[in-house]
Amino acid sequence: MQTTIDHSQTEHFARLADNWWNANGPFWPLHRLNQLRIKWITEQLRIHRLSGGTTARPLTGLTVLDLGCGGGLLSEAMASRGAKVTGMDPVVRNIDIARAHVAEKPFQVTYECRLASDYLKESTQFDVVLNMEVIEHVSDWRLFMSHACQLVRPGGVHFVATINRTPLAWLVAIVGAEYALRWMPRGTHHYDKLVMPDELEHTLTLHHSNVIARTGVQMNPLTRNLRLVGSESINYMLMAQRNLSSRSACQRSDPTL
Repeated sequence: MQTTIDHSQTEHFARLADNWWNANGPFWPLHRLNQLRIKWITEQLRIHRLSGGTTARPLTGLTVLDLGCGGGLLSEAMASRGAKVTGMDPVVRNIDIARAHVAEKPFQVTYECRLASDYLKESTQFDVVLNMEVIEHVSDWRLFMSHACQLVRPGGVHFVATINRTPLAWLVAIVGAEYALRWMPRGTHHYDKLVMPDELEHTLTLHHSNVIARTGVQMNPLTRNLRLVGSESINYMLMAQRNLSSRSACQRSDPTL
C-alpha cells in the first residue's frame, strides 16, 4: 500500500521530540491549542449524543484513535476523560516520549509506532478518529484522508484540524508565527501543503462522511490566547460523521485500496 509519510516532516518532528511536554518550549502553541480542542471535541460529542459518561469522565466507553499523536498531548487528554485511546505516530522518538509520560498517569493509552494504513489491514475501526494538525504534514493528504475515513466505524466521527490555504493564513501561520515571532521552528508548515475547508469537506463526502460541526480558531498575538471564531480563514476544525451504511460502499469505491 502506498505510504503517505513525508520524511522531511518526520525528521523535523523527530529532532523536536524531547520538547513535547515542555509547555514553554517549541510546542507551546500546541499546549494552548490542546486546551481549546479537547473542550470543543468533548462538547461536540455531548451535543451529538455520542458520549454518555459521567461528568468527570464524559468519554467513557468510546474507542479513540489519535493519528499523528506526537508526544501524546491530545491522547492523554482524551484518556483522562475516560476514553480508550490508541495513539499512533510514525516517529519512534515521539512514541517513546509518549509512553514514558503516560506511565506516570492514573490512566492508560496504547501507543504504537505505525501508519494509519496498517490498521486497514486488520479491519480495525474506532468510535472516534482524531486527525488533528496532521494532514498538512503528510506527502498525500487525500490518500491519508482515505485511510483515516475508513478507520471510523459506521456512525462514528472523525475530527480534523488544520490550517487553511489562504494568503492570510500564510501571513499569520507561516510568516508571522515561524519567521517574525518565532513561535514555532521554521519549516514546520509549507503553504503548498495546506488544505482549504471545501477541499477537505469534498474529500470527506467522497468517503461517506458528512460534516456536522465546524469552527475557526484564532490566536490573539498579544496575549497568545486562543478562541473559537466563525471565520475559517486561518485555522479550522471539522467534525464529520460516517454514514451508517458506508462500510461496504467505501471499500468498493476507494481507488487507493
